[in-house]
Amino acid sequence: MPSNSPSSLELPAQRLDEICRAATAIYPEECCGLLIGSGADVVSVSSIRASANLAADRRAGFYVDPQVQFDALRELRGTSFRVVGHYHSHPNGLVHPSRHDIEMAHDPSAIWLIVPVDRGKVMAPQA
Repeated sequence: MPSNSPSSLELPAQRLDEICRAATAIYPEECCGLLIGSGADVVSVSSIRASANLAADRRAGFYVDPQVQFDALRELRGTSFRVVGHYHSHPNGLVHPSRHDIEMAHDPSAIWLIVPVDRGKVMAPQA
């Protein structure tokens, strides 16, 4: 693990529930959004920003709306919070990052939370 990668993630049950509900609601497409929080070694998520999935094939990938990211960055400017990562679902039930996920993960300090959904049921998320 690169030295600037977080060692752990604190994700309140309420935030995780919001993400899981979004993943179930949009199934069989991928949901996606931003994780907002603070910390470096231990990253604590305080809120999420849901995004429309702008991917060409929303069943096989995700693309966070740049306007959602821009608005979050502008809103967080001057605060102690920042975009600490992304979340998205895998409607194929797989928990491991896809090839697309790996290609998009350029920042080793960013959290990538994957919520696997198998036949409409959320499985255990992985970060």
